[in-house]
Amino acid sequence: MAERGRSAEHWREVAKRAEALGYDTLLMPDHITSQLAPVPALAAAAAATTTLRIGSFVFDNDYRNPVMLAKEATSLDLLSSGRLEFGLGAGWNTSDYRQLGIPYDAPKIRVDRMEEALGLIKRLWTEESVTHEGTYYRVRDAVVLPKPTQHPHPPVMIGGGGPRMLRIAAREAQIVAIAPTLGANGRPKLETGTLGSVAQRIATLRRAPRFPELELNVIVFDAQVTDAAQSIVEGLAAQIKSAATTIVDTPFFMYGSRASLVEDLLARRERLGISYIALPGAAMKAFAPIVAQLRGK
Repeated sequence: MAERGRSAEHWREVAKRAEALGYDTLLMPDHITSQLAPVPALAAAAAATTTLRIGSFVFDNDYRNPVMLAKEATSLDLLSSGRLEFGLGAGWNTSDYRQLGIPYDAPKIRVDRMEEALGLIKRLWTEESVTHEGTYYRVRDAVVLPKPTQHPHPPVMIGGGGPRMLRIAAREAQIVAIAPTLGANGRPKLETGTLGSVAQRIATLRRAPRFPELELNVIVFDAQVTDAAQSIVEGLAAQIKSAATTIVDTPFFMYGSRASLVEDLLARRERLGISYIALPGAAMKAFAPIVAQLRGK
């Protein structure tokens, strides 16, 4: 997960470094903060690399018209030679909504709107011309070109953790980003961030007919390797965090030695099927040996 660049050259180097260190995908969030805007940032990252996949984690459906978002996505898919992962969510960050001057509607309305938009976007990707009369969107003879480079379309990632979002993801997505409920500080709430809570949600997904087709993702909000080359202060901080997280078993924070982290990741994949880990950009270098060790396993 990367989001900030000090200059054009620095951002290109971030993408090149991720590719050189063996990471599969560079993901961009979608917020009105100091981060780079996701669409141009992903385009620049794709231009600087050859194999690194790029993805949104995740586009907030309410920020863009679905016809335009469908077109921007297929443009990214073309410019990356078919390396786009299309992540979509119903929105959660009230600060973004306030700055954009758009209503922060009740969860049901936001999810209804996202579900309708996703269906429309998929039609725009796969049909020659689309007319749609829905509850939230009305389009007539809409044409999105270019069509996706990937067929039938880029992999869809749906981010969320509630029962309804999981049902939509199980039906519509290729990648399910299992997210905790976030507090006002953007950190996961304890009751939804435990490994047990994640296991319950995955158990719900397992009942879906398409479960074997799904890839399961979790985002890691903070991560440190305790035996990586680092300052004494950083090393102590990582050890303290590692000790603290033994009290609450959670996949959303990762601290420990390389050996223990490899063991934990393999165990979670075996137990829960989680194979897609979104790390914070600051942990990229320290976790590279872990990525190398896990590749092919």
